[in-house]
Amino acid sequence: MNTNPDKYSSATTNAGISTDGLDPAVAKVLRSTYTLLGATLTFSAVMAGISMAMNAPYFGLWTLLPYFICLWMVEKNKNNASGLAWVFALTGWMGFTLGPIISMYLAAVGSGPIMMALGSTALVFFAASAYVLTTRKNLNFMTGFLMTGILVAFAAGIANVFLQIPALAITVSSVFAFLSAAIIMWQTSAIIHGGERNYISATVTLFVMIYNLFVSLLQIFGVMSDD
Repeated sequence: MNTNPDKYSSATTNAGISTDGLDPAVAKVLRSTYTLLGATLTFSAVMAGISMAMNAPYFGLWTLLPYFICLWMVEKNKNNASGLAWVFALTGWMGFTLGPIISMYLAAVGSGPIMMALGSTALVFFAASAYVLTTRKNLNFMTGFLMTGILVAFAAGIANVFLQIPALAITVSSVFAFLSAAIIMWQTSAIIHGGERNYISATVTLFVMIYNLFVSLLQIFGVMSDD
């Protein structure tokens, strides 16, 4: 199996992604990224459903060990055939560990916050992507700020696992939601301006940001709905 973006995208010309005016090589990377992203989101949703059906326990910080292993393997193999397998391993694991979180919210506040988070995530993703694809803005200048911000927010989130401060949890979720939307725009900009030519790397970045955005909004809407 060849993971060359040009070959992979040749079968995805009807993926529904508007690439008018873009360099053909850029358009192919963009189509390949969105096609693979759609496949991984579907697979992740299936794994979340399986996890819920199995009544899998909440993994807490143990979620991170397989996550970082899979992430490292994706980066190591992003230019060969096994890279795709590791992408699905990563996204499948993230979906499986999302199942217990969704089950917890279903039991506590019902399906309302989940549907609101899901709809809002889709809206933000499409709006952020459409903005960059329409304006063709180069957002490379945001790189340092976004990377620093996501590391600080991640550290604060880990700290709050032990501190259990509700106000900090909502603050971290809000910051994560903002940064995730910004990184979606940044990654899309990197593709169309030549800063990203590997659709596997681009897919993983977008997937993780969509996941973070959904979980962050779920926590926010869950708190708002909790009596």
